[in-house]
Amino acid sequence: MTSSAASLRVASLASVGGETALENFCAAVRPRALRLALLETAGNAVAADLVQDALTRLVAHYRDRPAEQWPPLFYGILRHRIVDWHRKRRVEKIVDFFFTDGDDDNDGRVAWSSLVDPGDGPEQRVASMQQAARVAGALQRLSARQRQVFVLREVEELSIADTAQAMNISEGSVKTHHLRALSRLRDWLEGESR
Repeated sequence: MTSSAASLRVASLASVGGETALENFCAAVRPRALRLALLETAGNAVAADLVQDALTRLVAHYRDRPAEQWPPLFYGILRHRIVDWHRKRRVEKIVDFFFTDGDDDNDGRVAWSSLVDPGDGPEQRVASMQQAARVAGALQRLSARQRQVFVLREVEELSIADTAQAMNISEGSVKTHHLRALSRLRDWLEGESR
């Protein structure tokens, strides 16, 4: 499903019954979720599709849930979609290794410009892009679990309980992965600034 078709589907599903709270949630979470998906997939089109699919599934299956349940449900769905994408990508890489000449259209780089606030002036945008590239590079060095916990806790500001629910892990694991991620990011980013 193309992202525009999925957008229409989410809009039509969300508008049934005038569910403006769900529409507002979807509109607010989309740009932040796209940043998370960009870090995980290193590709704009794939990231947008995964976010749109997660929103579609949230609206289709969980619209009747209380609004406070939407963030962990949505990020749980998105996490599963990203894991599925990684699994599929691993299979594609194996097939590519054996059956193609090795040329790859995707060089594995994240579009850093999409992580920057477009309202900044040119100098601020360049500095922001450089900082975003450093942070995103450090985030990509983390394990997948540490990266996901960090983004859900720090960027999305989910509680420990909501993060645990979204990732289907214990609250103790959330605390451990979060602490390790913070420690490693601090060490790596401080090391780069010296």
